[in-house]
Amino acid sequence: MSLPIVALGVIVAILYFGRVFFITAMTAVTIAFILEPFVTLMMRLRLPRSVASFVVCTMALLFLYVIGMGAYSQLTGLYSDLPKYGQRIGDIVDGIQQKIQGMESDTYRMLVPTRQRMEEEERQRQAAKKSKSSKAQPAASTALPAPAAAAPPGSAIADYVASHLSSFYQILLMVSFIPFLVYFMLSWRDHINRSFLQLFQGQARIVAARSLEGIAEMVRAFVVGNFLLGFLLAIVSSAMFWAIGLPYPLLVGPLSGLLSLVPYVGLPLATMPPLFAALERNTVPVYVVVVVSVSMLHLTALNLLYPKVVGSRVHLNPLVVTFSLMLWGFLWDAPGLLLAIPLTAGLKAVCDNVKELRPIGKFLGD
Repeated sequence: MSLPIVALGVIVAILYFGRVFFITAMTAVTIAFILEPFVTLMMRLRLPRSVASFVVCTMALLFLYVIGMGAYSQLTGLYSDLPKYGQRIGDIVDGIQQKIQGMESDTYRMLVPTRQRMEEEERQRQAAKKSKSSKAQPAASTALPAPAAAAPPGSAIADYVASHLSSFYQILLMVSFIPFLVYFMLSWRDHINRSFLQLFQGQARIVAARSLEGIAEMVRAFVVGNFLLGFLLAIVSSAMFWAIGLPYPLLVGPLSGLLSLVPYVGLPLATMPPLFAALERNTVPVYVVVVVSVSMLHLTALNLLYPKVVGSRVHLNPLVVTFSLMLWGFLWDAPGLLLAIPLTAGLKAVCDNVKELRPIGKFLGD
């Protein structure tokens, strides 16, 4: 009994301390599943898989470059307008503080009798006079202790920056491997599948082939479905915010559409970018229109489109989804929330094809 617990602890420790590596690998796998249909389409034009993979990866990088340039132009304009947004936020906070102070004073007048309030004000005035008289008296001359030797300037700050620069360098190094990993996963797909199946013999090979096919089908359906749904939400959100008259719709729309797909907290996250953009107009009707339109779009996407595009292939009960989000979010932070459902659904696909693990697959399923 103790050996499985120890093994589970070791696996959790490996996943936690090696999260940069595993997140990079899972991100590459996710992108490869998104691009695989395009590689298949290019192969129908009589192109070899290696050439088709290179063409698709190049087109994907160009697509990301165009999106990055568009986002950069929008962010440049937003950066120039930040002082104006800061002023609007300050005005809103000051107004809220004034209303709270007014409510407190009104409540104080209603709850505290007039005579007691006058006595309390008199005590406050007497205390203020005593404090002024004590400050007016000359302080006794006492020898001040010598100031302590100052620490070397900037040592703590330098250590903080150095530690974060090293982690940033590690993340940047891992991210630089993603294009190469995606290309090799696409170009060597058939070879990887054959080599993987050679590790098993007899009936185990058939089970491994079915498990691999089930995982590939499920992950492809989930990833491609979410990608298409997020792309649709980004386009609709950008057009909707442009019609409302919000600034920077090409930046706010895709952010709101993609954040809407985050499990459980997608709706509040999706409303934050357009509400921030609406600060320029700063009127209650605009805020109401933004919240109502984002809520309607989010509910329509999750209740009508998501079950047909994604939900038909991912059969997980809500309790398992919640626990998986907690677990992977703890291990891998924000990327874990995005990868929790496909990882858990992949585990269910393996359990469904292995006879000894089918009870676990039924427990995970809906």
